[in-house]
Amino acid sequence: MTLPLQLPPAARPGDALSAIDTPALLLELDAFERNLDRMQAAAQAAGVALRPHAKAHKCPAIALAQLQRGAVGICVQKASEAIPFVNAGVPDILISNETVGPAKAALVAELARHVRLSVCVDHASQIADLAAATAAAGSQLSLLVEINIGQNRCGVADAPAVGALVSEIQAHPQLRFKGLQAYLGSIQHLRSYEERRAAAGGAAERTGAVVKALAAAGLHCEVVTGGGSGTVEFDLASGVYTEVQPGSYIGMDADYGRNDFAGSLRFEHALFLASSVMSVGNGERTVLDAGLKSLAVDSGLPLIWEQGHESAKLIYTSANDEHGIVQLREPGAARPALGQQLWLVPGHCDPTFNLHDDLIAVRAGRVEAVWPISARGLSR
Repeated sequence: MTLPLQLPPAARPGDALSAIDTPALLLELDAFERNLDRMQAAAQAAGVALRPHAKAHKCPAIALAQLQRGAVGICVQKASEAIPFVNAGVPDILISNETVGPAKAALVAELARHVRLSVCVDHASQIADLAAATAAAGSQLSLLVEINIGQNRCGVADAPAVGALVSEIQAHPQLRFKGLQAYLGSIQHLRSYEERRAAAGGAAERTGAVVKALAAAGLHCEVVTGGGSGTVEFDLASGVYTEVQPGSYIGMDADYGRNDFAGSLRFEHALFLASSVMSVGNGERTVLDAGLKSLAVDSGLPLIWEQGHESAKLIYTSANDEHGIVQLREPGAARPALGQQLWLVPGHCDPTFNLHDDLIAVRAGRVEAVWPISARGLSR
């Protein structure tokens, strides 16, 4: 019998970096671990729970490393995205998004049979679907009402609207009102430190006003969750959030790198894409093997990384499906050789993770581990 062909792994533990078959997504472990430790220490010092967002990386090994350091659980953004983390033993998950329809509600209800699960709502019909599904499954579920604090995406407008949904939740004994989801993603990439501080302060003020109004109406919010990697320093200090949900801090990306992090809570680039020079033409071109199918460019093109800094000699100027075009910053400078490996900092980490099956964890010039990106493609 002829066996089907199998693609060899891009790398194996113990391999030298030069042996990695490109394009391949890399995590530099020393910087990654410093990022984890720095975030966990900041949350603990503030007395705020850390619930990192796994939509950024979709990798159970990363989530488990965060939990080992003291994270209370993780966030995911889609119900299906939770499945690999449940299977990996993550005990507490927030779906920080709304679900709609009986099929999604049934999946949420089944997940709730295996882990402590919370999900966001902003409409009575979502609650009705979840109530029917959990009653059928015999599971219990915590609900957070999402409030719109300026994103103008999901969420209800004010405390009375929250109160109306809490009344719907309280009609079902297997459902529990847990608190508020209050996220403002649009301010995470404001470039100026002071701009982000002011915007995060405004978001916290709006959130706090809803919490205060609910308390006056006799409704206690056990959890007020939100924040992100760009504003977490301010979110922790706000006195409003009981937990924060940053995601990109684990590895950062080129877009986050353009922010001014003037404060003490600064994270390092730990996520890279290893790419190789696949063509030099007659010596007048540099073409890499990493383009749109290896890198997300919605937040800009990747940076070329050399010796701990953005390259002063080379710039990635254009992404095609399978090719990346590199130009010299200074005419006449030496070009990389055919086959030379270059490391790129992706423009946007979240969708870049979603393009890869595996994450190659490296340290001190060697491959230490290969971690499956098990939630890749799970967007239902």
